[in-house]
Amino acid sequence: MTTTTDQTTMNPEVIALGDPNLSFSFAERRTMMNFIQTLILWILAGIAAIPLISVLYMLISRGGARISMSILTELPPAPFEQGGGIGNAIVGTLVMVAIASVISIPIGVLGGVYTGLINPNSRFSATVRFVGKVLTGFPSILSGVFVYAWLVIVMKTYSAVAGGLSLAILMLPTILLTSEQAFRMVPQRMKDAAYGMGCNATQVATRIVLPTALPGVMTGVMLAVAGASGESAPLLFTALFSNYWIGSFTEPTASLSILIYNFSAMPYENQIELAWTASLVLVLIVLVFNILSRSFGTRRV
Repeated sequence: MTTTTDQTTMNPEVIALGDPNLSFSFAERRTMMNFIQTLILWILAGIAAIPLISVLYMLISRGGARISMSILTELPPAPFEQGGGIGNAIVGTLVMVAIASVISIPIGVLGGVYTGLINPNSRFSATVRFVGKVLTGFPSILSGVFVYAWLVIVMKTYSAVAGGLSLAILMLPTILLTSEQAFRMVPQRMKDAAYGMGCNATQVATRIVLPTALPGVMTGVMLAVAGASGESAPLLFTALFSNYWIGSFTEPTASLSILIYNFSAMPYENQIELAWTASLVLVLIVLVFNILSRSFGTRRV
């Protein structure tokens, strides 16, 4: 014998609560308030985006007008000359960022390994963590002054090495703190499972923790590189500028940010146009590094 039982008979809560009304109606107060608040947030977001859109529009319209392969590969012109390019500034920027990366990435990642994995609760780790957070708000010009006093004066010359070291000081806290967070976010059960299978601490760190935390570590590295690429204040004291191609790491070196600073103050239309083009190129370089950081951040191992 087959019997059919009403759902309301089996579930008394349905009778007590009744059939919920899920229809969308502006007559309800909470629906109207939700719509008004959403509209206000959209308006505020649009207002906040106006300066960014304006800057991008000016960069694309004025900087893109002169951009070409010759400008990207030639040397800057003399004050009264026409034409020229920003090739040496692009190369100098990439070289100094590379030097800064070679210095800061190993130190920052190893520091993150210690503070986030090996001994996260020690007093030394807490001190390193505190210093790293303080350095994130460190004025960039002070980094240049520090390297100028300890390296430029000793070497008696501005150089790409000094510029890279000043950028490394600014990159280090970002890499350290993001690496630490990436290592601490690795699930404890993965490490416990590895220990249970007979792995030692070194094998757990190299084969479990590091591969799992690698996307987070690379995100911090790319963000640090993007921030260092646009720095100008520390390079004024360390690398200065040069109108020639870089021939040695121990000589003054051109960079995009200093070229923009120098050329934008000149009373020559050609140099001002090159400054706009250099600004667009610098923004594109920073954009590439930010896109890479996003791609690493969304990757799952």
